[in-house]
Amino acid sequence: MQLSIGSILYFWPRQKVQDFYQQMSESPADIIYLGETVCSKRRELKTDDWIELARQLAAAGKQVVLSTLALLEAESEIKTLRKICDNDGLLVEANDMAGVQLLSGKGLPFVAGSSINIYNAATLKLLHQQGLKRWVMPVELSANTLAQILEGARQQGFADAIETEVFAYGHLPLAFSARCFTARSRNLPKDDCRFVCLDYPEGLAMRSQEEQSVFTINGIQTLSGDVYNLLGEVERMREIGVDVVRVSPRSGDMTPLLQQYRDAIDGRPQAIPAVADDECNGYWFGQPGMLTRPPEALA
Repeated sequence: MQLSIGSILYFWPRQKVQDFYQQMSESPADIIYLGETVCSKRRELKTDDWIELARQLAAAGKQVVLSTLALLEAESEIKTLRKICDNDGLLVEANDMAGVQLLSGKGLPFVAGSSINIYNAATLKLLHQQGLKRWVMPVELSANTLAQILEGARQQGFADAIETEVFAYGHLPLAFSARCFTARSRNLPKDDCRFVCLDYPEGLAMRSQEEQSVFTINGIQTLSGDVYNLLGEVERMREIGVDVVRVSPRSGDMTPLLQQYRDAIDGRPQAIPAVADDECNGYWFGQPGMLTRPPEALA
């Protein structure tokens, strides 16, 4: 199994992004995803900057993947998508079907991001025939559903030709909208948002009237309120046939967490921390996503 770092979901200043990836170049991660996947107005780094950063990380021994937007709304965004797909050598994570179509039309292999609706082996096979090399399981699926999909892939004879990746840590990417909820919270129109997402390096927390964590608002993206954490499920993933475990970037120092995941993947003995009060893992167990179940509950 390999360890990956997903693309940064939040809007961070240019220097913070560069500092983060300098740290990640020395991290135990095998694969690093780069690029803007949420909002095209976030231009602290342009496409050429992401590609140059990718070259630097590749030189440091990392496998680098360029990620695309999950929601395309303008011709300018299609133009950027084409430029990413024409990057001359770097693998691309397609986060919508426009990316799949462009990459497939060029005969290029691709990663299907978690926002691509792959819910059964038939869909997975169809995309594999179009060039899918790796897929990221939609975050709302359970371990049992994943096992069924991969068993179907084995029965149809293409399981060994693809890689499976699971989003294992971070605020879960749940939905996208044409509206910018962060701008709206400041009474600003989307077209004049003043880049207020920069004020929320881990999104804007939404709580219920009972002060329960519900969602995290990240511009046009809605994330889970709590942090998803499957550190205690790495062995279960291995049994199912997962190839890559994904950790999503957060604002603080991620080195200790990445080392915990590295140790779990490498099978080094360790004490798995209990799921914290601000963490969840319900989807993995076939439960509502905001719930938490201890590892022994699966038995």
